[in-house]
Amino acid sequence: MPTISFSVFFAAGFLKIFDPVWIEQFLKDISPWQYVVLFAVIFAESGLLIGMFLPGDSLLFVAGFLAFKGDLNIWALIPMLFIAAFAGDQVGYTTGRLGGEKFFKNENARILKKSHVDKTKTFFDKHGSKTIVIARFVPIVRTLAPIMAGTAKMEYKKFVVFNVIGALIWTTGITLAGYFLGQSIGAETIDKYLLPIIALVVLLSLSPAIFEFIRHRISKKQLSSTEGN
Repeated sequence: MPTISFSVFFAAGFLKIFDPVWIEQFLKDISPWQYVVLFAVIFAESGLLIGMFLPGDSLLFVAGFLAFKGDLNIWALIPMLFIAAFAGDQVGYTTGRLGGEKFFKNENARILKKSHVDKTKTFFDKHGSKTIVIARFVPIVRTLAPIMAGTAKMEYKKFVVFNVIGALIWTTGITLAGYFLGQSIGAETIDKYLLPIIALVVLLSLSPAIFEFIRHRISKKQLSSTEGN
């Protein structure tokens, strides 16, 4: 019972980092270290396995909103976040390239299966480097994508080019969305809409994964039906 209670308490505490209101207050409380924390989180979520469950989308949006309110400098924020996202993916790719196969030895694992390496290589061959850009907008996948790209030995120059594009669109797009929505709605009322707006951002980020999951289930059912006949 104590173990279960601790787990529930820990989970409840951990989930706070996805609450935009909590993120806003946290960033204010750690002033003047907000930039350091923002860089570290975006860097970690972009290419380190330990950053897989960090709130990148929410953090970018709230950072843009705080820049609108004057708590952060938008001109310092955007290049810094881009560098963090780009560098994180570069580290993830290098990690996968040099020792990625070590992460995918256990076929019974839920996420890091050895068979996923072959599937990823096939996926990259089929869809091209645009996968690196698309992955930026899917939580968890954006952390795994550079590592798996390195493991699958994706061409480095090609990876760098699309890493630049993906990092730029993701960090700049979501951060400026928070900034300009703040201007449109106004500082007095945006706090009321912050939670549903962030929920919409996260939902849009998850939509490619949801679509792919549904498509995969439909294809699987059709294949089973064909084999049954």
